Amino acid sequence: MTDSSYARGPEPEIEIDTSVAHPARVWDYWLGGKDNYPPDQQVGDHLNETMPEVVIWARADREFLGRAVRYMVTEAGLRQFLDIGTGIPTADNTHEVAQRLAPDSRVVYVDNDPIVLAHARALLNSAPGGATDYIDADLRDPDAILHAAGRTLDLSQPVGITLLGILEFITTDEAYRIVGRLMDAVPSGSHLVIACPTADVNTEAMRRVIQQWNDSGATPAVLRTGAELARFFDGLELLEPGVVPLPQWRPDRNTLYADREIGFFCGAGRKP
Repeated sequence: MTDSSYARGPEPEIEIDTSVAHPARVWDYWLGGKDNYPPDQQVGDHLNETMPEVVIWARADREFLGRAVRYMVTEAGLRQFLDIGTGIPTADNTHEVAQRLAPDSRVVYVDNDPIVLAHARALLNSAPGGATDYIDADLRDPDAILHAAGRTLDLSQPVGITLLGILEFITTDEAYRIVGRLMDAVPSGSHLVIACPTADVNTEAMRRVIQQWNDSGATPAVLRTGAELARFFDGLELLEPGVVPLPQWRPDRNTLYADREIGFFCGAGRKP
C-alpha cells in the first residue's frame, strides 16, 4: 500500500497550453519521451542544431540526479527529499532511486506545469514504509512550498533539496533569496543540489542557445557563471568536486560523457 496525499477524489480538470514551448516538455522531447508537442519539438530541434550537446544535457542531468540522491541516502543518511522543478516523470525519479536504497524514504515533488500535474500519479507509487507527495506550486513562493511539504516531510530533520534545471528561470538575484529561504527552513545536515546552464563552456554557442530559447516565447531563462552558481552554496559546505559540468560530479562506471566539458554545471552542499 502506498502512502501519498495527492489528488484524493475526482481527477482535477487540467488545462495545458500547447501553443508555446515549455521547459519540461522540451526536456521530455530530448529524453525521447512522448509528452511533448510540435512547439516543444521545434524549439528542441532548433537548439539542437545550434548546439548538438543539448540532448546530452538532459541525459547527464538525469544521471546526476541519480548519483546525488544515492550519495545523500548512502553517505549522508538522508531519508527526506524535496524535489523542486520535478519535470515530467521518467525513469529513475527521485523516490525510485531513494527507495531502492532506503524504502522508508519520503519524497515531495514540486512543479507548476499542468502537464506534470497530469502525470503526477506516476510520482506517487511509493515503496511500502515510505511516502511521496506532489505539490502544484511555483518556486517563487518558497513559503507556500515549505508549508505544503510539511504535510509529508518533517522539516525539523535533515532534507535533501534538489533544484535541477529550474534556477535559470529565476532570471534575477531573487534566485539567491529563494534558495536561502529554503535552506533556512531546514536543519543542519540538510543538503542542497543544483544544476543550471552556464556560459563558462562553449560561451558563444551557449549565448546563442539562450537567446533562441528566450526568442521562442518560452519561459525566459538566464545563464550564470560557475562563480555565480557557487554563490548558491554560500554558508554551506560545498562538496567535492565543487561546481563542475554534470558528468564530472562523482562519476561512476556507468556515467556517460564523463570526459565531456558541457555547458550545464552542477554542485551539492551540506548545511553545517
